[in-house]
Amino acid sequence: MALPSDFLDTLRARVDLAALIGKRVRLIRRGRDRVGLCPFHNEKTPSFTVFDDHYHCFGCGAHGSAFDFLMKTEGLSFPEAVERLAAELGMEVPQESPEARQSAERRRGLADVVEAAARWFARTLKAPAGAEARAYLERRGVSDDLIEHFRLGFAPAGRNGLRDALGRDGIDDAAMVAAGLLVAPDEGGRAPYDRFRNRVMFPIMDRRGQVVAFGGRILGEGEPKYLNSPETALFHKGRMVYGMHLAAPAARQAGTLIVAEGYMDVIGLHRAGLAHAVAPLGTALTPEQIAELWRVVPEPVILFDPDAAGVRAAARAAERVLPILKAGFGLKFAFIATDTGDDPDGVARRYPAQFLKSAMADALSLSDMLFWSETRDRPVRTPEDRAALESRLRRHVDSVADVSLRSHLLWGFRARIRDLGRQRDRGGPAGRSFGSGKVTGQELGRGPRRPAAASMVGIEPGQPESPAQTVTWRREAILLAVVLVQPDLLDTVGERLGTIGFTDPALDALRQGILDMAATGEALDSERLQSHLRRCGFSASLACVLDGRLGAHAFFARQGVALETALAGWEETFALYRRDRMRPELQHRKQALADDPSAEAYHIFQALKAHAEAVPAVRDGPDSDGREPSD
Repeated sequence: MALPSDFLDTLRARVDLAALIGKRVRLIRRGRDRVGLCPFHNEKTPSFTVFDDHYHCFGCGAHGSAFDFLMKTEGLSFPEAVERLAAELGMEVPQESPEARQSAERRRGLADVVEAAARWFARTLKAPAGAEARAYLERRGVSDDLIEHFRLGFAPAGRNGLRDALGRDGIDDAAMVAAGLLVAPDEGGRAPYDRFRNRVMFPIMDRRGQVVAFGGRILGEGEPKYLNSPETALFHKGRMVYGMHLAAPAARQAGTLIVAEGYMDVIGLHRAGLAHAVAPLGTALTPEQIAELWRVVPEPVILFDPDAAGVRAAARAAERVLPILKAGFGLKFAFIATDTGDDPDGVARRYPAQFLKSAMADALSLSDMLFWSETRDRPVRTPEDRAALESRLRRHVDSVADVSLRSHLLWGFRARIRDLGRQRDRGGPAGRSFGSGKVTGQELGRGPRRPAAASMVGIEPGQPESPAQTVTWRREAILLAVVLVQPDLLDTVGERLGTIGFTDPALDALRQGILDMAATGEALDSERLQSHLRRCGFSASLACVLDGRLGAHAFFARQGVALETALAGWEETFALYRRDRMRPELQHRKQALADDPSAEAYHIFQALKAHAEAVPAVRDGPDSDGREPSD
C-alpha cells in the first residue's frame, strides 16, 4: 500500500533511532553519534554508526532508516515496519483510499471472528466435551503449558456448536462463512454448518501472533485426517507457515530455522527445546513460503522423515527453490530415522534433544541433496552412467536464474562426478556417503553427514593428474594457505571463499572447516586455527597445503609477509581461479547457443560472458600463479 510521504516523514522524524537500535546493539557515544558492533556481519571493532536519521556500517556497507532496520532484523515487510513504529508512537497509519479502508475494516472484522472462534475452541477443550481431545494430547506428550502456548482447542462433533456459540455473541452466519468457519451448502435454503467437527484445533497465526485460520486433526477414524481453513481475505495457505510467530525470535537467536512436516512435529520440537520450528500447511513448500523463511534466516533446515514420502517431499522442496535461488540463500536437509519409525514429534518424546540437534548439525546442503536424490537409487559405475547423471543434474542447474550460482553448481556437480570416476578407477570403497548414492538407515539415524572429502571419494588430498588440473589445484591450495597463515584476512575474503566449491574434495572440506571456525566469531590466529583444524581431522590436508614447496608459487603465502601483500596476492589468485573456472561453462553455453540460437540461449550466454569479463584483469604468463617475480 502506498502511504502519504508526509506521514512517513513525520514518523521517521519522531522515531528515536538510537533507542530502537539500542534494543539489539550495544551502542556507545562517539561525539554526536553512537557506534557499536554491526548486527549484519561479524566484526571485532565497532564500525556500525547510528546518526540522527539513519545508520551506516563502514565495514559491510549496511545502510538505512528505522524501517530498514526492522525489516532486516525482524523480517518485517515495509508496511509491517511502518505499522510497528506507528503503534509504538501512538500514530494511526492512514489508509490509501476508501476502498483500502473498507478492505482493512473487513479484514479486522474477520480477525475478530476467528479470534472469537479460537477462544471458544480453547474453552471447549477444557470442558467435559473435550475429554477425549485432552486424552489424545496427553498421549502425544502435549502438556498444559504447550496447549496454552499454541492455543490448542477442540471442535465438538455437532454440526452447529461453533455457529450457535458465536451467534449468541452477535456474529452472523455470513461473517463466519467469510472467515472459513462455516460451510455454506450449494443447495439453496439449507443453513450453513460448522466446518470443523470432532477435531483437535490448531490455530494458525500470522507473524504478529494474530489468529487467521485453523487446522483440525480428527479424533478417531475419518477423512481427511487434517483439515485446514479455506482461503479467505485473512488466510492464504501457500504464503504462510505454521508457528512462525513463535519461531522467528528463537530462529534469529539460534541462526537457523527448522521446517518440519506438521503441527504436532512443531509442538514436539518446541517441547524438546527447539523453539525455532515451523511447518508448511499440508502442502509441499511453495516459493512464497520459502521466501517467508528467508526473511528470517538465509538457510532454513528441512526436517522430514527418511521414508519414501519424506525423501520425495524433500526432493520437491529442493527443486522448487532452484528458480528463486539467490546468492547467500538456500535450504538444508536433515532426516531422522529410528528403529520405531518415529516422526520428529515421536523422536522428541522418545529420544534426548541432542539426537535432533545432531541431525540438524549434519544437515545436507542444497547441492548435496540434489546430488544424493539423483544417485541414491541409481548405480553410477560406468562412463555412460556418469554422463546420464550429469544430464539429470544439468536439468536442475538450468532452472537456476542466477548465472553465477548456476555456474558454481555445475562446476561442483562435475567435480563430484569426476570423483566418482576416480574412485571407480582406483577401486575405492563403495557407498560410504552421498557421493556414492548409498546411505544406510543407521547413518540417517545419526543425521546424514556433510560429504567430507576423504570419506566421500576414498583418496588423500593430492594434485590431480593433468597439467590444467594441477594449476587449478595449486591455486585452490594457495587460497587456503594465505588465510591459514593470515586468518585476519577472513574478514575481507571469507564471503568470497564461501561462494565457491573447490574441485579437489579434500581441499573443499578444509575450506569449509576454515569457514566454520571463522563463523564462530572467535578471535583467530594462525596457530590456533591450525590446531583446531588438526583436531577436526584435517592434518593431512594441512600438511599438503602448508608444504614449503607451495611457497615457490606464492611468496605471499609464507609466514611473515605483510598483511597488505598477502591480501593482494590472494585477490590476484582468486581472480585467476574464477576466470579459469568459468571458461568451461562459457564454452558450453557458446556451443548451446550455436545448437539452439534462441533468445533465451543468447541471453544466458551474454549474461555469463559479461560475468566472466567482470573478473578483474590480471597478469598472465609464467608468474600467473602468484610466484615472486624473477626481477
